[in-house]
Amino acid sequence: MNQSIQRGQPLGQNQPMTQPADTPPSIELYDEPGHLIRRAQQIAVSKFHEVHGRHVTPIQYAILRTLHETPGIDQVTLAQMVALDTSTAADIAARLETKGWILREVLPRRQRRLSLTPAGEAVLLALRPGVDVMFRNMMNSLDAAEQQEFMRLLRKFVHLNDQQGKPDAGITRAAGKA
Repeated sequence: MNQSIQRGQPLGQNQPMTQPADTPPSIELYDEPGHLIRRAQQIAVSKFHEVHGRHVTPIQYAILRTLHETPGIDQVTLAQMVALDTSTAADIAARLETKGWILREVLPRRQRRLSLTPAGEAVLLALRPGVDVMFRNMMNSLDAAEQQEFMRLLRKFVHLNDQQGKPDAGITRAAGKA
């Protein structure tokens, strides 16, 4: 039985579950979903910075946009909505407050209600045209049907594998310093 995985062959079909430690991996690096997802993330961040510069990060943009769409939410809810652990969300919120882009109002039980400042609204408004440009730049190599299918599969993958909000999800989901 051939133990190598053929390019394009669905995973898990007639393939051994484990390999001896001294055997090289049977999946090529660019056929590993994790590697491709990491590369796609790197490409998306690079495209974001090409269009918007480096004064705001993609995660900061997601927070600004979420606060614009749901003003007055608490910091824990914000963390859940943008898929960050609460301490990372708190760190980023503190940085955005220092920049003057958000307000953090202390509530009972040490919760914080968040809202955009006029400066934060202005930053978000300035970023919006670039979001469309960035989307087109990332997707222009796919035809319209491929774009729809890519986005459908990406949403499905995230939905099926998202541990956010699940009771067993004790792992930190921070994506490094934002």
